[in-house]
Amino acid sequence: MPISVKAVAVVVFLSVLPCAASAQTPPPETQPVLLQMVRDDAVHQELDLSEDQIRQVFAALEPIDGPWFRARILPAQERIEAISQLTDQLNDALTRFLDSKQLERLDQLQNQALGTRMIVRDKTATALGLSQQERDALYRVFTETDEAVADVQKQLQSQQLTSAEAAKIINTAKADEKKAVVDALTNQQKRTLSALTGPSFDFSAVKRIYPSAPELTDDGATWLQGSPIQLGDLKGKVVAVHFYAFQCINCRRNLPHYNGWHTDYADDGLVVIGIQTPETPAERSSERVAAAIKTEQIEYPVLMDAASANWKQWSNTMWPTVYLIDKKGFLRRWWQGEMNWKGTPGEQQMRETIEELLAEL
Repeated sequence: MPISVKAVAVVVFLSVLPCAASAQTPPPETQPVLLQMVRDDAVHQELDLSEDQIRQVFAALEPIDGPWFRARILPAQERIEAISQLTDQLNDALTRFLDSKQLERLDQLQNQALGTRMIVRDKTATALGLSQQERDALYRVFTETDEAVADVQKQLQSQQLTSAEAAKIINTAKADEKKAVVDALTNQQKRTLSALTGPSFDFSAVKRIYPSAPELTDDGATWLQGSPIQLGDLKGKVVAVHFYAFQCINCRRNLPHYNGWHTDYADDGLVVIGIQTPETPAERSSERVAAAIKTEQIEYPVLMDAASANWKQWSNTMWPTVYLIDKKGFLRRWWQGEMNWKGTPGEQQMRETIEELLAEL
């Protein structure tokens, strides 16, 4: 049922970076850490980027973020290939304006972020002198960990385990994986590993790990309430964009929360935007949608997405879905389904994120 992106959906969205495949054991999925980290202020400071370099980083991300965001719903192998290509594209761009010292540190940060999975990167495995047989052996360890985690998540969702029990099992599996990797390395490889990771970096300081929000489109769309809006014109504001269908009961249960956000935070800089994408024939009637806007006492702007162009541009898969966008235009959190499903404190968690984003400079 509905779950927070921070809790579980990151596993789906953050996909993998493939490397040379083994005939016996395929490499495991790993997070595309370069795509994630390079947009964050803390990483910019760690790399000592100039203002011009930061501008070039964001320029390099512009053609990448949309395809990356939409890739999250592709079949696994297509998603892997798409993200691999986008990562290569970003790497190529970065090498044109980062100096050798900055590139070396960025490479170290990628290894740190991946942890034990850093050996999935060809560059790292080669530097460590790992044979394909050694890599295959470690891939099998990783696969066992992933299978154990997947099994725990299923038991958690079916309420066979408590959150505390699940966390304990997952932490044990990851500790066993780390020990297996350390035990497999020689002393020389461990010394090499230290150089490949460099000084420890505090990744808790990294806040911005998702793409920029897709722009709204007027293709087959009509603003039923409020003036036309472009997200690019809302930099400096925090934005909540929610997709709904007015006859969807799960959507209707979320509407009071969006109204509450508009009431409580509009004066502080929050902009709430509703996008009504039809699911049923009745929901294709702009008159009925407009009447429902009045019935639900919605006061913020609402876009009638009659041709589902915005729905497709955002690669949505579920009604309702709500996204939070920070002051620089980057996605920071989203929620699919009812926020308070069966007592889940989702709405309160989203409010906390809104307040955090409003407090950011």
